[in-house]
Amino acid sequence: MNMQWNLIVILAVFCPLVSIGQEIIDLGSKRELFVDHYLIDKLDGVSMQMHHPHDEGPVLYYDKPWEGAFGMGSTIIKDNDIYRFYYRGLPSLDLEGIVFCYAQSKDGIHWEKPDLKLFEYNGSWDNNILMKENLSLFVDTKPDTPSEQRYKGFFAIEAQGLYAYVSSDGIHWKKLQEEPLITKGAFDGGNIPFWSDSEQCYVCYFRTWTGGNFVGFRTIGRATSTDFIHWTEPVAMTFGDTPMEHLYTNQTAPYFRAPHIYINIGARFMDKRQVVTEEQAQAMNVHPGYFGDCSDAYLASTRGGNVYDRTFMESFIRPGIGMENWVSRTNYPALNVVQTGPAEMSIYVNSNYAQPTAHLRRYSMRLDGFSSLSAPYKGGEVLTKPFTFSGSALEINYSTSAPGEIRLEIQDANGNPVPGLTLDESPTIIGNEIARIVRWQSGKSLKELAGKPVRLRIVMKDADLYSLRFID
Repeated sequence: MNMQWNLIVILAVFCPLVSIGQEIIDLGSKRELFVDHYLIDKLDGVSMQMHHPHDEGPVLYYDKPWEGAFGMGSTIIKDNDIYRFYYRGLPSLDLEGIVFCYAQSKDGIHWEKPDLKLFEYNGSWDNNILMKENLSLFVDTKPDTPSEQRYKGFFAIEAQGLYAYVSSDGIHWKKLQEEPLITKGAFDGGNIPFWSDSEQCYVCYFRTWTGGNFVGFRTIGRATSTDFIHWTEPVAMTFGDTPMEHLYTNQTAPYFRAPHIYINIGARFMDKRQVVTEEQAQAMNVHPGYFGDCSDAYLASTRGGNVYDRTFMESFIRPGIGMENWVSRTNYPALNVVQTGPAEMSIYVNSNYAQPTAHLRRYSMRLDGFSSLSAPYKGGEVLTKPFTFSGSALEINYSTSAPGEIRLEIQDANGNPVPGLTLDESPTIIGNEIARIVRWQSGKSLKELAGKPVRLRIVMKDADLYSLRFID
């Protein structure tokens, strides 16, 4: 008994506390966003705050005869210096009329519809139609991907499954094989594939139902593949202890500044929650079957596996002022967030569904600005979980008020301040910057701590911290 007690005392003195059941997170040089509690150990007077994009107005109207009022299934891709927009054209509810359309931009703000001359419509080849099939697509960043398959996408036939298409340029497409690749699912919403560097596999998130066979809630399943041809059995995504809702579309994709975090800005559908009256719908010329419900955009995230984090259940993008924003299946986000300025990123949303005024709107946010660690005027503190990093300096994306501030301390894994990097030696950080390097008064480099377990203590007043990363 005495020998056992002596051993416990020795371990307590000579072994770090993190060895007793606490995981050490490996940050490396990855940028961390505060969209979940992944890095957070304790919050004292600080909260996690979701931020809302700013409505920048319409950027593209579905005003061509082949586009119509029922556009959906949209994807935005920034490919080097070109922004590409792919979307469904559907002039009527006759699904035989579906076409896959294309627009492009040099800045993500001003868009044009090129005459592609690839598809004949009503006797003319002068249109921006790519093909008849409507794809959910991505640029394949897997190393050694053949150039002729640089773009990949899925076309869904609900009763059959997901069929793969490939392209070298995002314009000219061909079917990869005649058989569907994923067959278990509903496939009547977003079916989103991509290559995951962090998981080293292809991932696809797609529509399922909680009760199967279009029963229960619209929800999301996931499958993976190492070669894009052979896929695992689908698994249901989980959402922690949050209530089930109709997630009509999922738009899950790696965030371009932190691709190990997949951001899902999807459409939440409120079945039979009616706002617009029949008279109002007639005045706006809304299709008779599309004003009995309403919807908005939600924000979720995942770091892989079958777990979504819904830290924020509130609406990410609320429907706008005006009854036209409260009809069924409007406010549906396009896939992907893209950078449109030195400090700005953009999100795109389909608006005025089932109306003659159907269009795409752009919303803007600061880079990494989905959410933040937010402190009120009276201040508060954050303590991170223990982690390791690579690099020699800490970079933060933050904003403060004029009287606000942020100070930081680096501790060892057991919570002891590291000499030279204490709170008393921290600069008082004031301002609003996307990439601020934190330099302690001691001038001490962080390089000697690289690879060792540490914590961050963050003391804040009237300030927001959006992201951080360690750099060389």
